[in-house]
Amino acid sequence: MKHIKPESEKDHFTCPFCGVNTHQIWGDALEHSSTYGSGWHKMPGLRSAMCSRCEKVSIWEDNQLIYPDSATVDPPNEDLDESIKLDYKEAASIIRKSPRSAAALLRLAIEKLCKDQLGEQGTLDECIGSLVTKGLPIPIKEALDVVRVIGNESVHPGEINLNDNEEVAYKLFELVNIIAQDKITQPKAISKLHSSLPKSK
Repeated sequence: MKHIKPESEKDHFTCPFCGVNTHQIWGDALEHSSTYGSGWHKMPGLRSAMCSRCEKVSIWEDNQLIYPDSATVDPPNEDLDESIKLDYKEAASIIRKSPRSAAALLRLAIEKLCKDQLGEQGTLDECIGSLVTKGLPIPIKEALDVVRVIGNESVHPGEINLNDNEEVAYKLFELVNIIAQDKITQPKAISKLHSSLPKSK
């Protein structure tokens, strides 16, 4: 299921608790206090969003998510090498604190995927270009262009790009899994299906 970035006052996004794309119920953030009489009191400047599925509440200040202090992304493709999965998971753990660092880790993961797992040679741009000529869907190339993995504004894997932000990092999470799905998982499934056919056929 596609990740929908949590945004202030948006009524539908990926819950940062349960990871499901679902309806969010917005309201004022409340606290229970007995200091000035018992009951619930509005917390100035804070908003809350309750997930309609898990019923957990996220807290927002100045249109920014402040609780929980974590991001929800799709898990890494199971067919990825373990080192790539580690980069992916580490990027997921820090994207809220440092989206630039997360994007740098994800570019490194894409390089490992292209070179180490798919056997492509050359720069990251050349590797992606080679995959495109071998059938990588054009929309994926266009998405890579958008996040500057290909093109005049490309950066080297692992480098911090001052123009990176959460949106770029989330796109890179998607791209790691999309490339793995297209180049590893799908061919693997087709091969397994073909090998299950009776030899007489």
